[in-house]
Amino acid sequence: MFEKILIANRGEIAVRIMRTCENLGISTIAIYSEADKESLHVKVADEAYLVGGPRVFESYLNMDKILEIAQICHVDAIHPGYGLLSENGEFARRCEEMGFVFIGPSPEVIVSMGNKIKARSIMQKAGVPVVPGISHPLGSVEEAVNEAEKIGYPIMLKASAGGGGIGMQLVRSSKEIHQAYESNQKRANSFFGNGVMYLEKYIENPRHIEVQLLADYEGNIVFLWERECSIQRRHQKVVEEAPSSFLDEQTRSRMGEVAVLAAKNIGYTNAGTIEFLVDQNKNFYFLEMNTRIQVEHPVTEEITGIDIVEQQIKISQGHSLPFTQKQVKREGHAIEARIYAEDPKTYYPSPGTISKLSLPHDEGVRHEIGVHANSTVTPFYDPMIAKLIVKGVNRQDAIEKIQTALNNYQIEGIKTNIPMLQKIVTHQVFIDGDTTTDFVKNHL
Repeated sequence: MFEKILIANRGEIAVRIMRTCENLGISTIAIYSEADKESLHVKVADEAYLVGGPRVFESYLNMDKILEIAQICHVDAIHPGYGLLSENGEFARRCEEMGFVFIGPSPEVIVSMGNKIKARSIMQKAGVPVVPGISHPLGSVEEAVNEAEKIGYPIMLKASAGGGGIGMQLVRSSKEIHQAYESNQKRANSFFGNGVMYLEKYIENPRHIEVQLLADYEGNIVFLWERECSIQRRHQKVVEEAPSSFLDEQTRSRMGEVAVLAAKNIGYTNAGTIEFLVDQNKNFYFLEMNTRIQVEHPVTEEITGIDIVEQQIKISQGHSLPFTQKQVKREGHAIEARIYAEDPKTYYPSPGTISKLSLPHDEGVRHEIGVHANSTVTPFYDPMIAKLIVKGVNRQDAIEKIQTALNNYQIEGIKTNIPMLQKIVTHQVFIDGDTTTDFVKNHL
């Protein structure tokens, strides 16, 4: 059993990982920036160490300093959480070279799946359905024009190194493609230091449905059913639920089987997610693989009763999965709402000090939170500060619970997106389960 784990992250996911570590009797090491010295994850950890200045490249992306702290503290393993260094193959490799267990897949798999073009090509060869498009880098805007004409508009320009919805641009006609190519390449270079792009056919009004996987070192892989993540703003997920109300049992099982096939083909280990676009006829297409724990993992935990972080840790220790596919249950319905420190009218971040924080604690309500009363939300990091998760006996029960919980959720001192979330969960289209990735644009 690991005795000490360093969490190379911050905020609510760091607190979430620490909770499981405490349950397993594992000591936790937090890292924090100068801006985060009073943060909740610092207070919850057994030990906490300053890692650098307020900007992410000075602190949470500072591999040298993080690994130096890991050495000083004699940790057994490093958990990267999500975002930041979680899908950085170099960081995973350096952890292994210095004798720390990286709680995630191998560096080689991270690199392969992090390159969206390469991942698409690998999935095609494995027989996984992919969206019509190209599987090689675009060399110029002229090539993009030619390929778009072959595929047919609308198309989606995508950054090969993109993630989290960043580096994607919808193009509906040849008149738009020159400007879109230049702006998307500039954005990709800015965010990822890599302007390589490819393109795919844009599927109108799709659903975004993903399959959670767990894989051990003995080759056992199971899927923990699916999550519906169609409600998005600017390609960023806002509300997620499990299971999807759209899928029938045959399609649900087939998607799970395809996800397992994909993971087997690349020799995947630990927790991971295969994301699919699903059209109105329930045809599904590979979108990308996330080689880490997902923000929305709690809804899967709620319907399966499986602590995904615990399984990540145990797999990394060499344990085999304690259950087979047939033993993975599915019970009830869960919904998650992401709470952001942002102006609900403009979507701009809303930094400031939280003067009041009051959370509802009704039955079936769960919170994953990275702040406390008197916390200062800085402009340096992602503005998501908490997640509200509810579980009901069925979808209608879960909807009623999240409506009530959002009405009783109080944060003062900063603006939040709670008014927007209230509009979503009371909208008839959401209640009817007819949401697509265009829901926010079309209905809010």
